Amino acid sequence: MLLREAIQAYHDLLNDELASESQAYLDDQLQRRGLFFGSRPLCTVLRPRFMTPEQYRFLQSRVRVLLSAFRKAYHAAMADVSFRAQFGLADWEEELVRTDPGFSVPSPTSRFDMFFLPHSSTVSPQGKGENGNEVRLVEYNAETPAAPAYNDILSEIFYGLPVMRQFLHHYQLYPLPSRHHVLHVLLDAYCQWAGRREAPRIAILDWREVPTYSEFIPFAEYFRSHGLACIIADPREVEYRNGHLMAGDFTITLIYKRVLISELIERGGLDHPVVRAVRDRAVCMVNPFRCKILHKKASLAVLSDERNAGLFTAGELRAIAEHIPWTRRVEECHTLYHGRIVDLLPFILEHREHLVLKANDEYGGKGIVLGWLTSPSGWEQSIRAAMTEPYVVQERVTVPREPYPSLVSDRLLITDRLLDTDPFIFYGDYMDGCLTRLSTEDLLNVTAGGGSTVPTFLVEKR
Repeated sequence: MLLREAIQAYHDLLNDELASESQAYLDDQLQRRGLFFGSRPLCTVLRPRFMTPEQYRFLQSRVRVLLSAFRKAYHAAMADVSFRAQFGLADWEEELVRTDPGFSVPSPTSRFDMFFLPHSSTVSPQGKGENGNEVRLVEYNAETPAAPAYNDILSEIFYGLPVMRQFLHHYQLYPLPSRHHVLHVLLDAYCQWAGRREAPRIAILDWREVPTYSEFIPFAEYFRSHGLACIIADPREVEYRNGHLMAGDFTITLIYKRVLISELIERGGLDHPVVRAVRDRAVCMVNPFRCKILHKKASLAVLSDERNAGLFTAGELRAIAEHIPWTRRVEECHTLYHGRIVDLLPFILEHREHLVLKANDEYGGKGIVLGWLTSPSGWEQSIRAAMTEPYVVQERVTVPREPYPSLVSDRLLITDRLLDTDPFIFYGDYMDGCLTRLSTEDLLNVTAGGGSTVPTFLVEKR
């Protein structure tokens, strides 16, 4: 198999000396380019993630079908407030989603968080697609997807690794850049909002202390390199005056929103200058308030719940069954679990080792309880807590592993890491580019044990 051969060939090239040289280069580049998540290096391994062109095309085809189903669920939610209740919006969110953003797509830039087991033969039939590939979508980050710029810059860095000089003699690598897609969706949304073609004045908006701030800097430089005025702005420092949203003397006409809406409202309320300016159509914001509908983890429950099957085509229903793990809102009800009716709360309590609890609107691993790592009493307590605020329960999925090299105490170690596959989504319509995160713990994010981000390349033999 090409993928296995490429990985082995890359690892065979590494020895302690070449690994040390490559690590020194990586450390220097991370430092020069400021690629840290808070104070932690963004990447801690010496190999990028490889994917074959066939695997990538398979992912693109399955993602596109799932996106069609999400669009139908979104339009149903916007048309019917009773249907929208399934998503578990808070009252203030209900108020804000009624705001017309001035463009048609609720999440012009987004990301799927998935697990991909290519040609797997050791897992259950659920989740398998054509050619035995297993793809499982566990979250839809439809609000503030991070990492397109990280991924692009890491790709540039990895091309320069000393080990790459030898590897590229035998294999071709193709990067999957994404920053240009972010720029395109921002400009398209702004043109729809403004009703005319003019250059926007962009503010990348988030709190200055967030660990992802290091990604805003290369994004701002990228936008400026295309002739666009751009600043990085903290929501605490903007003002809405005389019909304009201002950051000092900079007039903002387009917000690239990286701040979470829930945090913006929590700290500033519905009277925050950003909220008022967006509602008055004084500024364009991407992603808009309506992104909250699909961003809710309950969106996966909406797609997988048998009550909503009539919304979708036969092809979409097959994709939902194959690629979305069984997911339900935590509530007192009877529902179907793989064809049989279950009383949901007793079922959750009894099947702890096969289930995950997730807060409906959290990020970075917060509010996630992995049943198989939780005691029976802790699980029962978590279920009670999940009844007091919106939560979902989701079936456990198989998490793939792959070997990755790293330098530990000047010695080369190649160890298995858990990895996810997180396609970048644009216009709510297609996938282009992919974030890969590694971990040595069951919960995959860059703050987890052994956590690392690596660039994803398509690989072919020369």
